[in-house]
Order: sequence, then structure tokens, then C-alpha cells
Amino acid sequence: MVIPPAWNPAARAFFFLLCLVPFLALSNAVISDSLGPDPAEHLMHVTGEWVMRFMVLVLAATPLARWGWPRLARYRRMLGLYAWFYATLHLLVFAQVYIGWSGGILVEELAKRPYVLVGFLAWLILVPLGITSANSIRRKMGRNWRKLHKLTYAVAILGWLHLLWLSRSDVGDAVVYGVIFVLLFLYRLWNWQSKAVLHKAS
Repeated sequence: MVIPPAWNPAARAFFFLLCLVPFLALSNAVISDSLGPDPAEHLMHVTGEWVMRFMVLVLAATPLARWGWPRLARYRRMLGLYAWFYATLHLLVFAQVYIGWSGGILVEELAKRPYVLVGFLAWLILVPLGITSANSIRRKMGRNWRKLHKLTYAVAILGWLHLLWLSRSDVGDAVVYGVIFVLLFLYRLWNWQSKAVLHKAS
């Protein structure tokens, strides 16, 4: 088991602000009207991109800790909450620009467009994961907390499908994220099998 470095409030505050930089940059671009010719498309792309980046960091925290960089594991929960934060921004932009906060139109979009459906499902799963990240709830849930948070893998898969369906002919980013997620899943599968073998041997 990898033990993260001792808690450092200053480092935590710095890491929190670092994760907030993309949002501050987007806010500044909105205020200065420098989002380019298609502001809505730019906001959708950037917020969605950061969701995927944070999901990679969440899943990579454990293997990186085992390979000599344990500090990231200390902030894994924060990374997950930021993935939820940027996913919510992504959804809010979609609701504001593309469906106008109409529930009827949202249902139609979910039925007609698979990428909207899988993206929305990924966000729905992130909601309970984010809510149960509070220490008080985590303690009450006990082992069930870990079981619930294994749904992080489902979020990654759904997010990747969302990106793939949106990519159309330009699938370069989807391929990169797909390879990364496959490698991270294979690592976890190997780790689980190794633990199972050791458990049987003992």
C-alpha cells in the first residue's frame, strides 16, 4: 500500500488553485470576449477536454504513486471533484446554448444523439461520487464507499464514448484517451489479480 506524503495545507491550497486555472482562464476569455468566432463551441470543447484530463489524473494517481510519485494520490479526491465541476460546466453550457433549459428538448436530444446520452449518464454518475466524497459521508458508508467509487471507471468509459462519437472523422484525441484508459484499466486488472494470488497463497 502506498502511503501519501504528510498533509500540507499550503500545497493543498496551491493544488486547488492550480486546478481552478482553466476555469479562471475561461472566465477571463468570456469577460474579454476573446472566445473566438464560435464561443459556445469553444466553451464546450475546453470544459469537456478538462473533464477528460482530470479523469486521467484520477485513474493515474494510484499507479503513479506506486511508481515513485505518491503526492498525487493525496489529491485524488480533489481531482475527482474537479472532474465533476468541469463536467457540470460542460452540461450547463450545453443546456444554455443548445437546449435552452427545456426539459422536453433534453429528452429529445438524449433519444436522438447517443453522445448526449452517454455524456449525461457520465455526469449523473459523477453526482453521487461527488456528494459522497465528504469525509463524514465516507465514514458512514464504510466499505460501501469504495464499491460506489469504482463507478469512476464507468465515468471514464462513458466520457470516452462521448468524445469518440463527437469526434466524427477527427478521432485523434479519442484514440489517445482510449489508449491511456486501456493501459490504466490493464494496470488495475493486473493489480487485482496479483492481490488475489497473494491472498490465496496466504
